[in-house]
Amino acid sequence: MDKAYSHQDIEEKIYEMWEKGGYFKPEVNPRGKPYCIILPPPNANAPLHFGHAMYVVEDILIRYHRMKGYKTLWLPGADHAGFETQFVFEKKLQEDGKSRFDYSREELYQMIWDHVQKNKSGME
Repeated sequence: MDKAYSHQDIEEKIYEMWEKGGYFKPEVNPRGKPYCIILPPPNANAPLHFGHAMYVVEDILIRYHRMKGYKTLWLPGADHAGFETQFVFEKKLQEDGKSRFDYSREELYQMIWDHVQKNKSGME
């Protein structure tokens, strides 16, 4: 037995099994009972935290139910307006004694953009 774990060896075998089994197809069993999870929209409004582990749990649940013959759907959500990010950023401004109205539209946009890029870099 190797002293170091090699995830590449294991993941390649599992991935191949999933491809051969057709588990990446949305409807393995069209007559199966439906099982659906709606994925909350991802936000880059804060660094990674324990709550992000929920994505792993949801992924496991979907894969498990698909293997059991359910007709599964894991639907990603979308925050098209960036509301949560703006809310978190404005809260940070308040902690510093500031408001979004203290800045021009261009300044505020750039500040929020920088905030998102900083947090996003830790997620990639």
